[in-house]
Amino acid sequence: MLSLIRGRVKMLAIAALVVLLIIIPLQGNAYYTSVLIIIGIHAIVTVGLCLLMGYTGQVSLGQAAFYGLGAYIAAVLSKTYHLNPWLAMAVAIIATAAFAFAIGFPIFRLRGNYLAMATLGLGIIIWILFRELDWITGGQPGFLDIPTLSIGGFAFDSDLSFYYLVWGFCIAVMFISQNIVNSRIGRAMRAIRDSESASQSLGINTIMVKAKILALSAAYAALAGSLYAYYVGFIDPPPFGFLFSIRLVAMAVVGGLASIWGAIFGAATVRLLTEFLHPFGDIDTVLFGLLLMVIIILSPQGVTRGLGDIWRRLSRRLSPS
Repeated sequence: MLSLIRGRVKMLAIAALVVLLIIIPLQGNAYYTSVLIIIGIHAIVTVGLCLLMGYTGQVSLGQAAFYGLGAYIAAVLSKTYHLNPWLAMAVAIIATAAFAFAIGFPIFRLRGNYLAMATLGLGIIIWILFRELDWITGGQPGFLDIPTLSIGGFAFDSDLSFYYLVWGFCIAVMFISQNIVNSRIGRAMRAIRDSESASQSLGINTIMVKAKILALSAAYAALAGSLYAYYVGFIDPPPFGFLFSIRLVAMAVVGGLASIWGAIFGAATVRLLTEFLHPFGDIDTVLFGLLLMVIIILSPQGVTRGLGDIWRRLSRRLSPS
């Protein structure tokens, strides 16, 4: 009975979220719409990180590199080589996922701190390439005049139209990810997270599963990076550096590492905190560290999972025995 109630509450919460996402931008505030677009883009990256870290148990400190690869590949193909922006986005997603899948085999032979350092090093190397290959990426000055997405005669050149595009992709990614978690590969992911040795004894090809999830998370990041490039019309290396990877980890932790829909909450919390602290300079980096410490101590499974546990305890107390 309780599981049925929880299921209905969850569906009502998702429905309420979708309704709010439809209504909020209609208020006409361009600034709020712009912030919500960035939250949606970050949520797409975060859910991929949740699949990798929360469900598969693999640390990644270089997710911003895949985000940047998606942005730069889509931007270069659509502007320099005049490829249709939608096709350029598809190529960016496939190329980034293929790259992540290929490097997954050597990287996932490492564990623990060694794995974290490998992903960190990968992210730094790719960021340096963004900066130094200026004849391709534009280098430090940046890559300008990126074309906009369009369908027929309709261009996604306003905040409102791009908002619905981004959140349409975001909600689709959430549902796809939830289905993956509930599938056979999702059970394999959780088995690897709980005990890799036991998973191997059951016949699970752990390296293959981890490489596939890394490729999927990279595809999500590339999708988000492409959307970011087409939204702002300009990209440069700083947004794809190490600090953004740390913020992505913070988003995943705040929302709950093993929570698909919590990724939206995590992305929104960190982004709104960034907006609030922007006038204070680099102090936001210190506060992100403190926030991570507090959440890990008080609610290791994330804020959304902690709230869910509180709800379950209250339900047990209120339900007739």
